[in-house]
Amino acid sequence: MPTVTIDGRSIEVEKGTTILEAAKQIGIDIPHYCYHPGLRIAGSCRMCLVEIEGVPKLQIACYTLVTDGMVVHTQSEKVKEARRAVLEFLLVDHPLDCPVCDQAGECYLQIYYMQHGLHPSRVREDKLKRAKMKVLGEHIILDQERCILCSRCVRFTEEVTKSYELGIFHRGDRSVVDLYPGIQLHNRYQGNLADICPVGALTDRQFRFRTRVWYLEHAKSVCPGCSRGCNIFVDYNVRRGYKAGGRRIVRLRPRPNPWVNKYWMCDDGRYGFTWIEALDRILAPRRAEGGQLREISWSEAIRHAAQWITEAAREKRLAVLLSPKMTNEELYTADRLFRSLGARMIGYWAEPSSPGYEDEILIRGDKNPNTAGAHWIVGRASGIPQEDHLARLAEAMEAGQVDTAVIFLHDVEGAKAGERVLRALQRVERLIYLGTNWNRTATLSKLVFPATAFVEQDGTFTNFEGRVQRFWRAVEPLGQARPILSILRELAVACGVEPLPEDPEEVFALLALEHPFFSGMDYDRLGERGMMGQLEAPVEVRVK
Repeated sequence: MPTVTIDGRSIEVEKGTTILEAAKQIGIDIPHYCYHPGLRIAGSCRMCLVEIEGVPKLQIACYTLVTDGMVVHTQSEKVKEARRAVLEFLLVDHPLDCPVCDQAGECYLQIYYMQHGLHPSRVREDKLKRAKMKVLGEHIILDQERCILCSRCVRFTEEVTKSYELGIFHRGDRSVVDLYPGIQLHNRYQGNLADICPVGALTDRQFRFRTRVWYLEHAKSVCPGCSRGCNIFVDYNVRRGYKAGGRRIVRLRPRPNPWVNKYWMCDDGRYGFTWIEALDRILAPRRAEGGQLREISWSEAIRHAAQWITEAAREKRLAVLLSPKMTNEELYTADRLFRSLGARMIGYWAEPSSPGYEDEILIRGDKNPNTAGAHWIVGRASGIPQEDHLARLAEAMEAGQVDTAVIFLHDVEGAKAGERVLRALQRVERLIYLGTNWNRTATLSKLVFPATAFVEQDGTFTNFEGRVQRFWRAVEPLGQARPILSILRELAVACGVEPLPEDPEEVFALLALEHPFFSGMDYDRLGERGMMGQLEAPVEVRVK
């Protein structure tokens, strides 16, 4: 393996490593615009020029491979002068939009100017005028005056989505990024264009003018939109800015993970978070009285639920329907609790693919984040295929074998047998629902518990490949919502059963001891990128 010395620090790297990547490994940031680790190298911006001993001219660090014994300087006077020159050229026609630009605070033209430029403008001519606020598609707006022609967006549509919507047109200082004639952006990954744009040329229409990025805090999470389990950042503003409509969750962004989503996420996951703070969130426990669901206290709700559950379990008339939208910890705790009570039926149901769309990039047809976890924790224990659980539940209710049912997170109206199940649920004497938002199942229930959303709790999901991944809480629960683990612990105490911990990390430790698939795992070992489960053979859990 070659050894390179960069700014007096030596490092041994894999053969084929570029100078820029080698510098990253020892914490040296070489400025760059056109380079992106998820795209082919263009080498066009010239911002990453470095000096190599024995080489007469400056070389681009993004393309030049390390050789054994190479000595590189990233802060020599020649390098600094070249960077200032590149920045000066880029700023010749760049508008002074910083006060109104959404990229302010994340703009690498700003950042690099402050770090490497700080030169006065020598340009006295008028700046070239180009198109501003040009709508490219459902999610993206283009400002050609801000564009520095790094070509990241063009390469993304050519290499990642292969949709070829964008190109660079004209020549010289008249060059612009634009759509090919007669089309708009039509791929399902448009939000990534705003992510990879190093300046404010491509901005997100949903995020535009909502908040300044320096007001945002960030939490590491996992997208619950499908079984891929893309790693994401949850950007939130606890000040609830009025420009963002009072919402705390402002945007979701991809968090790089080479084994799962690389550097990207789909638009369905990126923009599908509005349910978290929607008007139909369940904010307090409610009990059906006089034809209405009346708000009650938590203690009253727990007391009623425990009484109904213990009575039904004693008579073998209790059925439980878990959800692959639940975390591994919640599935394990619920399964343990209701098995210890002697429930007649414990199963899970994976909601059907919506409407079957998936692609070869990231999007999966299974729109549940933890179908694989439900399979290993609940499905293997019951021995019943997941597609049969809902049908068996309906049969048992129709036969009058169930008088108390507990349903987690599901709206069964979307099932193939949804109408049949809903009719059967109306025959159940006591229906208990735990969920985040109101739906048809919740409105039919006799007792409703408000549960937290994924951004309001810690936990883990298992993706379709069997990778177990952590996510972290971003914000406090809305209203009186509580984590399902907390609700289950209180129910266990009220039912006279030994409760499991409500701390997800402690529950996961117990899960790893009991289930071979999770053997050897703990929260520290999972880290930020997760671990593969102990698969007996490659298994993909499919939604029927």
